[in-house]
Amino acid sequence: MMRGLVCVAVLALAACQPQQPVAPKALGADTVCVLDGMTLADYPGPKAQILYADGKTDFFCDTVEMFAMILQPEQKRAVRAVYTQDMGKEDWRAPRGNWIDARAAYYVAGSPLRGAMGPTFAAFAAREDAEAFMRKHGGKMLRFDDVTPEMADLRGGATRDERM
Repeated sequence: MMRGLVCVAVLALAACQPQQPVAPKALGADTVCVLDGMTLADYPGPKAQILYADGKTDFFCDTVEMFAMILQPEQKRAVRAVYTQDMGKEDWRAPRGNWIDARAAYYVAGSPLRGAMGPTFAAFAAREDAEAFMRKHGGKMLRFDDVTPEMADLRGGATRDERM
């Protein structure tokens, strides 16, 4: 009986321990978007990925798709990490790496640059890079928690939402 209680206590403590950070996955030439099957390498703008607690990874050809997925009220899968690409270090036309924590990124919405799905959120690790991007291309700076489901509407919400 005592041994069983000790095992339960050890398992409970283990569950409370913070999980080690999980690294982003690299894009391959054949990496496709989970939502539409588009090959990520074929399109401009920042890509994204969600790494789930079950070990699976979903890739997205656009940050709007990532936000649409992560902000769904019915999203019940446990998320370990969310990454996007730092457009302060990437070529907009063909981003390949420079993954950053999407929850800590600075986003610019409303620029004329398009991602794979049209209007998108440009992502940056550094606020200064986001500000430089806005001086050149326009737009409004947002943080991860500022983005609403309406802004990430896959039917063009990033351009239709008048609150931005």
